[in-house]
Amino acid sequence: MNVKQISVFLENRPGQLADITRTLADNGIDLRAISIAETADYGILRLIVSDTDSAAKILLESGQILTLTPITVVGIKDEPAALSTLLSKLSQSQIEYMYSLFTHPGGKAYMVFRASDNHAFQATLAENGILPVTKEELGLK
Repeated sequence: MNVKQISVFLENRPGQLADITRTLADNGIDLRAISIAETADYGILRLIVSDTDSAAKILLESGQILTLTPITVVGIKDEPAALSTLLSKLSQSQIEYMYSLFTHPGGKAYMVFRASDNHAFQATLAENGILPVTKEELGLK
């Protein structure tokens, strides 16, 4: 596991998401996945991007508050019941959240998982013959 997501604290105000995505685009950073969790007062923007280190530096320099979080990406067949089958195998894992990536190379769907215990989560994957996807497979730096 060597994939990291950028989690950006968002004020609940119009235009902030557009500003962040424009800043990344202006610096040649490509989005691979995006997820937003929000409350009435604030949100957390979760990003997987083509160049995590550069994006984090650029966002910090633009005044954003962020963290880098290790996550696990798993490729599954892009067909009915594939996600259900995977989640059944992982039912004992403490998954905090999940979302999918934009890209689907090789006919696979890619699911992003954040587990409370990444080592235990990855051990469960291994026990079930499931290999996490690498940064290289996703075209990330």
